[in-house]
Amino acid sequence: MVETLSPVLSERVERLTETLLQEANDAGLMLATAESCTGGLLASLLTDVDGGGHVFDRGFVVYSEHAKCELLGLAQQQIDCCGAVSRDVAVAMAEGALAASDAQVALAITGFAGPGAPGDEPGLVHFACAREGRDIAHREEHFGDIGRGGVRQACLEVALEMMVAAVR
Repeated sequence: MVETLSPVLSERVERLTETLLQEANDAGLMLATAESCTGGLLASLLTDVDGGGHVFDRGFVVYSEHAKCELLGLAQQQIDCCGAVSRDVAVAMAEGALAASDAQVALAITGFAGPGAPGDEPGLVHFACAREGRDIAHREEHFGDIGRGGVRQACLEVALEMMVAAVR
């Protein structure tokens, strides 16, 4: 059971979290996260299950473009060209998290959790999941304008689904 976040999580998110941690443990895999719009919520969730945190290596909260470049090795030109909320940036974030950690599986999230600058689509989120030796999985979701909290919670389910698929 997820301890501190449990009151706000769906039963499905709790089950996926426990499944991910158990299967990663069974496979001898370490996990990492690279989060922008979720602000570390996924990392918090993965360290919230008693006895499961040993498979989590680290999380990168890279909300700013500068942080994405400095901590994950993205090129500013790539962000300028594609936009911080894009498939290319999500993939580069996942690759960067693998390279900068001891993990074998890394999940990246970048998106617009709520209303932002003109032209930003609230609820647009790109996910990328990298596992050593495999192709990187990408998913684009359009959650809609459901509020920052709603988007962040919806991100958890997608991220966990992708990570479970990657550890299998």
